[in-house]
Amino acid sequence: MKIDYGEVGLKVGLEIHRQLDTRTKLFCDCPTEQVKGKEIVFQRWLREAQSELGEVDPAALFEARKRKKIVYHADTSSTCLVEMDEEPPHDLDQEALEVALTAALLMNAQPVDEVHVMRKIVIDGSNTTGFQRTCVVAMGGWVEAAGKRIPIQTITLEEDAARIIRQERGEIHYDLTRLGIPLIEVSTAPVIHSPREAYEAAYRIGRLLRATGKVKRGIGTVRQDLNISIRDGALIEIKGVQELDLLPKVVENEVVRQLHLLRIRDELRRRGVKREDIEGEEPRDVTHVFKQTKSKILRRKVSQGGRVMALRLPGFAGLIGLEARPGIRLGAEFAGRARAWSEVEGIFHTDELPGYGITGEEVEELRKTMGAGEMDAVVIVADEEEKARDALERVRERAAEALEGVPSETRGARPDGTTVYLRPRPGAARMYPETDLPPYPIRPEQVEELRRRLPPTLEEVAENLAKRYGLSPQAADELIDMEKVELFERIVSETGVAPTVVASTLTELMKSLRREGLETQHIPDQEFLEFFRMVDRGEIAKEAAEKVFRWLAENPGKTLREAVESLGLRPVSIEEVEQRINSLITAHRELVERNPGKAVSVIMGELMKDYRGKVDGARLFALVKERLAKQG
Repeated sequence: MKIDYGEVGLKVGLEIHRQLDTRTKLFCDCPTEQVKGKEIVFQRWLREAQSELGEVDPAALFEARKRKKIVYHADTSSTCLVEMDEEPPHDLDQEALEVALTAALLMNAQPVDEVHVMRKIVIDGSNTTGFQRTCVVAMGGWVEAAGKRIPIQTITLEEDAARIIRQERGEIHYDLTRLGIPLIEVSTAPVIHSPREAYEAAYRIGRLLRATGKVKRGIGTVRQDLNISIRDGALIEIKGVQELDLLPKVVENEVVRQLHLLRIRDELRRRGVKREDIEGEEPRDVTHVFKQTKSKILRRKVSQGGRVMALRLPGFAGLIGLEARPGIRLGAEFAGRARAWSEVEGIFHTDELPGYGITGEEVEELRKTMGAGEMDAVVIVADEEEKARDALERVRERAAEALEGVPSETRGARPDGTTVYLRPRPGAARMYPETDLPPYPIRPEQVEELRRRLPPTLEEVAENLAKRYGLSPQAADELIDMEKVELFERIVSETGVAPTVVASTLTELMKSLRREGLETQHIPDQEFLEFFRMVDRGEIAKEAAEKVFRWLAENPGKTLREAVESLGLRPVSIEEVEQRINSLITAHRELVERNPGKAVSVIMGELMKDYRGKVDGARLFALVKERLAKQG
């Protein structure tokens, strides 16, 4: 489906989050680098509370109703009483503040006169306090991207949240190591009107953040959130796009999703479905219909004491399973809502049945029991009766919302570019002042000093790299985008390997392996450095790079030495190589005398079969030419 984004009225606002590479956390003296120490485990329960006006934030209510036990794992080397919420926060980290102000100046933003730390309600357990500390440091900037000026609304400094270790029904575990690491957030105005513009704006902001030289690298250090709307649709907040390349696909899929829901709305209205028709339906126990079922899922749940509950949806036949794209259908909306609110495994519906071990006869009996007509659909859930009933009530609510089109909500990005329901959108009044910290004045002379010391842009860095090392502009750009400049310069300074070879390995080879689905980002920088040291010492050929790094990507946690041993890339003595060259010259004596040039090609072909990845090709060629010259 080709989409005219101007016609549908697409508007996108970006929120780019990046961890800062500071010495300590934002509100304490704990290091931002993980250090192994003694583990402390404790648990909490968080609950919602009314404001002074008697209001409850809808996102807070959603999280609190799950009544989950929250288990925290704290490492004494990288967490303290501040992260455990047993001690007030220390002063705002000045190094983090300077980095944020530097980034703001690079984005043409105006620093605030005073930094006021605020509390933002977050009760999913990712903050032990029930809120996140955040502060605006600058406003009103802009960046050039996609051929236009993208306004920057705010640049914010905040503490990162704890990392989920695992979760199960009724319980969630968090690692507090990440909690409190300084995080910069850059928010744009909603003036982005296509997936490509979204990518280019995020790319430009990311490069300016990296230009500070004080942002962390690697998985989990960067995240893009999106606010997306279309005409007649709704404002949707999408959280956690990890990969920049995935961002355009997420935007496109969200537009497809909203257009699909609007078409379903129009069809439901054409069929004459009314909200009261849906809201008048009640979940019913239909376990008896499936007493002899061959469905493994239903049998397992019933054997555990669960029930099969069903809900009739008048006029929904054929619309729940209707798919706009893989993963984009109303059934996925129902399932996401049921899982998020009621923690059931999933739902079945008559648009996709018979299937999953459920027979046609069982479907007929189900429809008869529920009084479903030809245009009606039936949704079933198997679980503990209370959970199954609650899940179907959530499905009923979502079905009623389908009559209005697109509900405004918060969704999470998936690796395939689709999204899943996370929670309701938070209320407008979820922030209030931090009472434990004073305002922090920003002095004009401080801003001017930072302005004088602004780092070069990454475009200037790329130009310098290309000039210093004889790289193409594209190679220099790729080193920057893949955040390998420091590693590249260290390898080049410590070995005699050609800069172009190092750059190609760090960029083109790694990109090629990633296209095959290999996770090269897990390979430590030290292994790259050691590989080129071995190349420099003549212990391995540069041509072995593809084999070696493929093996390391396929065997995470293993070392370069283990890769070399496993692949049989043992060092070869020059004496052995020279003997092989002599034997090949003898074997091809007639060709050597008749056509020396062709003889070199033939002999090199044989040698590369024997020594590819073990001896550098250029070195082999030089040895062959040297031997032939002596023979002549």
